[in-house]
This record gives sequence, C-alpha cells and structure tokens, in this order.
Amino acid sequence: MEKEKEELKTKRGYDFYVATSAMQKAIRRNDPKIAGFFAFELLESGYYNYVWKRLATISAEDCHGVITQEIMALWEAFEKCHKKEPQRGRIFLSKAVILLCQALKNRDADHLICLVYDKGLIDDEAEKFMEDIEDIDHIEVPKYAYDVHTLQGKKSGKTRKDFFKTEFEALRPRQLGLFDEYVYK
Repeated sequence: MEKEKEELKTKRGYDFYVATSAMQKAIRRNDPKIAGFFAFELLESGYYNYVWKRLATISAEDCHGVITQEIMALWEAFEKCHKKEPQRGRIFLSKAVILLCQALKNRDADHLICLVYDKGLIDDEAEKFMEDIEDIDHIEVPKYAYDVHTLQGKKSGKTRKDFFKTEFEALRPRQLGLFDEYVYK
C-alpha cells in the first residue's frame, strides 16, 4: 500500500499538492492568471524554495529550448532581493511564470526518460475566469489539477497513462517534439 503524503495546506487553505499541480498544469496551458495565482499562493505560504524548484523542473520537463537558464537566473535574482526586502523579489517569480507560460511546450526530456528507461508508461499508440471572479482570495481549483499526482486524483482512478495523454494534449503553445510520433499516435 502506498504511503499517503503529509497533508500540507497553503495560506488560503489549498492542499499544497493540488496548488502545485494547478500551477504546473496552468503553465502547460499558457494560463498565466491561474499559474500566477498558485505560484504566489505557494510563495506567500512559505514554500518559496519549493516553488522555484518546481519552476526549474517545469522549464526542463514541459518547455522547448533552453529556458531553464533564464529561470535559474530569475531564481538567483529573486534570492538576492528576497533576503533584503521580500516583496521586491516577487517580480522575478512573476516573470518566471509568464516566461514559462509563453514558452513553446514539449515534453521531450520527460519522454526520453520514459522511452529509454520507464518503458510501458506511454502507449504506442480555465477559460477567462479572472474576468468573472469576484473573490480574488479564493478561486476554484481547475479539475485538471486532480491527476495521478494528487491524492484526490489517485482516489478517482487517474493513472500515469491518463496523465501522459491528457497533459500532452494540453500543452499550449506546443512545439513539435522529437518523440511525439512514437508516443502519441
């Protein structure tokens, strides 16, 4: 039986893992409003080292090209400003989220791992809600955040196989990947 993750909450009461999932999935979908909301929710909840580690991972896992170096430079700038005046460092997090949202997407790095090492995981074969939102202190977690990486997603039967297909189809904007023809037919 898989050990359940410790229940961590954010400042506004979101499940830590769901907030993280929502941020990453919104970046994949080029939705900076949702991605930014959850990035800042994690930051303001004291998880700033984690949010930066996650953004670095996203830059390698979901983005085409060499954007990781830019994210690392923004993280370094954040660290320098955050130590002296925490509010001033936030601009670097904001820029990182926007760059990641707008970056061309593909999952080549992750697909390479799956194709050469984790075989069998891949088959061979939020609208403009910020315009309508009244309570900026709380937004609904998008349904796509509840996947195999969250307890709720696991309980609802979500699998890694579902994850690969759904999240590949969600990449916006998507850059043709080196392995797409082998992974998604």
